[in-house]
Amino acid sequence: MVFTDLRHQLKAFVAGRWWHRYTLLPENVAHNHAKKRGLGFIDTNRRAYRLVFLSIACVALIAFSTMFMGDLSAQKCNGSTLDRHCRTVLSQLWGQYTSSFSVPSEISPDTPKGCEVTFAQVLLRHGARYPTEHKSLAYSNLIDRIHDSVSHYGKGFEFIKDYEYTLGADQLTQFGEQQMVQSGRGFYERYKHLTRIYTPFVRSSGQERVVDSAKRWTSGFHEARLADKTSHVPDTYPYKMLIIPETAGFNNSLSPDLCPAFEDSKHESDDEQDMWIEKVVPPLTERLNQNLPGANLTDQEVIYLMDMCPFDTVADDKTKLSKFCHLFTMDDWRNYDYYQSLGKWYGYGNGSPLGPTQGVGFVNELISRLTGKPLIDHTTTNSTLDGSEDTFPHGRAVYADFSHDNDMMDIYGALGLYNLTAPLPVDRRLSPKKAKGFSASWAVPFAAKLYVEKMTCASKDEELVRILVNDRVIPLQNCGVDTFGRCTVSRFVESQSFARNGGHWDQCFI
Repeated sequence: MVFTDLRHQLKAFVAGRWWHRYTLLPENVAHNHAKKRGLGFIDTNRRAYRLVFLSIACVALIAFSTMFMGDLSAQKCNGSTLDRHCRTVLSQLWGQYTSSFSVPSEISPDTPKGCEVTFAQVLLRHGARYPTEHKSLAYSNLIDRIHDSVSHYGKGFEFIKDYEYTLGADQLTQFGEQQMVQSGRGFYERYKHLTRIYTPFVRSSGQERVVDSAKRWTSGFHEARLADKTSHVPDTYPYKMLIIPETAGFNNSLSPDLCPAFEDSKHESDDEQDMWIEKVVPPLTERLNQNLPGANLTDQEVIYLMDMCPFDTVADDKTKLSKFCHLFTMDDWRNYDYYQSLGKWYGYGNGSPLGPTQGVGFVNELISRLTGKPLIDHTTTNSTLDGSEDTFPHGRAVYADFSHDNDMMDIYGALGLYNLTAPLPVDRRLSPKKAKGFSASWAVPFAAKLYVEKMTCASKDEELVRILVNDRVIPLQNCGVDTFGRCTVSRFVESQSFARNGGHWDQCFI
């Protein structure tokens, strides 16, 4: 209403409707002539006055709008408020089922002035998918049981009565496919000075949804290059892609499965998640059972119903927010996001004794690519593939690898990206900001991306390395980091002693 009224008033002012024209009373000609001269002067300068006033009003309006919208974007979303702003906040609280977004960064993700990126490596998670097969079956059975046991549905729960479970399993959704196309385009545009000349060397872990993601990403890259009138290199699309099998016993640095001790212990993260469930979910379970009498939901089944929110949303062609999302408050969703963060942290990240060791092979491959030196590794890398320039080439400017969320968590741990994050507590919830930038939704959402850049700068003698996770610059550790979050290549390599020494690989077979 404020904006509408002010707009109408400004339009009226510019049109001149604030100036009333009066008819002169009969008087002597000289007096009339003087009046006309005065009015002529006013008519001549009236538009100038209007423009000055309009300029001042516009400045005031912009200032007011900025303050108003700033307050709106900063407002807290509590209770079950789901206006447009809160829906955006809500969609970023789904842990690893969140769809990738630009994470807030204290350091600008733009290339610093006077510098040029000479090398770009991207590691990506696959796009949004349907639930895994065993989870999809569990969700379907739960919906069927609710239908069989519930005859009265509480307010807001009525839609479940007619809800049909039609979600698939494991594969990308249509939205997930488009995510990867857009990601390929975005990568091309960000590094256009490189990508208009160089084609990325592409590797993908062998699961179907990962390979499909790589194909969609390269199609987006290809489309961006075709639209780039400054690119004149032959575009040999579809690009060559190395697909590394995920079969048992096959060395695969993008999805390792060679550490028995880790495979036996990785589910110990359930302990932290179970403690969090015991703390926050029982009141929620009670409320849902009151609205679904006869369902007798367990705490874990409440989590399943919360899972339905992101999966049902990304399965919609237009990603319309699922009605399951409205069953829970914003605080419920913050607890859910933290629940997922606990699983990633203690299952695969810094909180796992052997999680980061699983990422050592990829980090050593990265070091080899950054330095142009032969790979040195005795953990998860494949010596046959990495020993050939055909399947592990050096000297390229652009590389793209495709993997899974858990494997990316391992790699983050091996790189030490979240070493400033203290162990996540289970008796209280930490926001991503208080956790030094870590949460599952900020680190490994659907279509998550890790950028590793090497750049030259006019004021520096040595090339520098910088790392971004979902557009957030992660300041490097133990290597003399500068204000832009970067280290020299040599200092960065030195800082990766955990990976260069094989992590705790010797403990994998105890």
